Amino acid sequence: MRILIISHGHPAFSLGGAEIASHNLFLGLNKLPGVETFYLARASHPLRRHRGTPLMSLRQGERETFLHADDYDHYFISNRAVADLSGAFRQYLLSVKPDIVHFHHVLGLGVEALFEVRRTLPEARIVITFHEYLSICLNHGQMVKTARNQLCSSASPAECNGCFPDLSPARIFQRELFIKSHLQIADAFVSPSRFLIDRYVRWGLPADRFHMLENGIETAHVTPPREIAAGTRRARFGFFGQITQFKGVHVLLDAVGRVPRELWGEDAALCMFGGNLENQPEAFQKSFSVLVEKAGRRAKFYGSYRNDEMPRLMQQVDWVIVPSIWWENSPLVIQEAFLHGRPLIVADIGGMAEKVTHGTNGLHFRVGSAEDLADRIAEALTTPGLWERLREGAPKPISHQEAAEQHLALYRSLGSEASVLARPEPAAAKPAKRARRRSQSAA
Repeated sequence: MRILIISHGHPAFSLGGAEIASHNLFLGLNKLPGVETFYLARASHPLRRHRGTPLMSLRQGERETFLHADDYDHYFISNRAVADLSGAFRQYLLSVKPDIVHFHHVLGLGVEALFEVRRTLPEARIVITFHEYLSICLNHGQMVKTARNQLCSSASPAECNGCFPDLSPARIFQRELFIKSHLQIADAFVSPSRFLIDRYVRWGLPADRFHMLENGIETAHVTPPREIAAGTRRARFGFFGQITQFKGVHVLLDAVGRVPRELWGEDAALCMFGGNLENQPEAFQKSFSVLVEKAGRRAKFYGSYRNDEMPRLMQQVDWVIVPSIWWENSPLVIQEAFLHGRPLIVADIGGMAEKVTHGTNGLHFRVGSAEDLADRIAEALTTPGLWERLREGAPKPISHQEAAEQHLALYRSLGSEASVLARPEPAAAKPAKRARRRSQSAA
């Protein structure tokens, strides 16, 4: 079986959970007998496109290729450079001739890439893994309202118009039809959480095409507990992830400052590891710097890190905090914390609450509440035996090899169950493209 994994980025250039998950799957599949796997990742600025073709090698690994795609319409999740899709991308598909094409994102590549695969390879099976709610939500796919970061429980043209009053409900509905008509091309959808599946089914995608499969991680190297002197506490807290407004870093830093001095003591510390701060709005960057400075000796920000550094960085902490203010799906850091035996303190919503069981392998706090998070941190600092008990309750995450085997079983089931008939062009594509051109002209 020949399999093509397509990702919106490569972990060598973009450290995100989706990029790591897609590349881990590629590595795992390549170790299975009877399988030949290829990896195509999107490249964009600041990487420069080759003059003659958008296809690039960038010397990453065998059967790893890049497709430069920078002309992108975020509103329609659309690639304006359709000539590249019908040209170089199509030729790449014909040269690889995969039986399975598995998209780990269409971000930057555009939903039109799905149609091009179907047009070029009518008998290939198409799979999409969802990592957030980008197709549903205009606010960066977070399902958080633009006013005061309130959580959004459902989406409709009328509700989305409340967040984006400059967009009429009719135009928002047009976007929805355009994206859905392309997603319907896929033979199967994959999600690592039940919560995300429920959201997409409520939005209108067919439930019978969804499969819950967890992303695998590298499990060969497990970091032992941090060495501490007898009679001292497990008082080091860690944050790992991108530094954005939706990751709840402001809640975390606020909470650290609220823990009473007598409980925090001299041994407690918050270690923050994260990248992408430089790509955030200037106002957010300034507020983050102010909060870090205000936290003083209680918190240190160490900047970005590579995924292969995670075991070494985990060695420095006892607890892992995931304070996101959006629903999350299946944060990779949860699996990493379980692997290394670090109990978690997470917001009580979405995939975080689904993956972490309060009182068994971690603690929940009320999402967005710095006061409640401060209480959970204080509980972690003052409850004898809590760290050991929660550590014992941590499940063992699946390796990327196990994840690959589960995905291969899904691919094979599609080969026996799915129709080999080619799908027609999505009905909503042409009018939506005209609307997109009008919106670009108006802009």
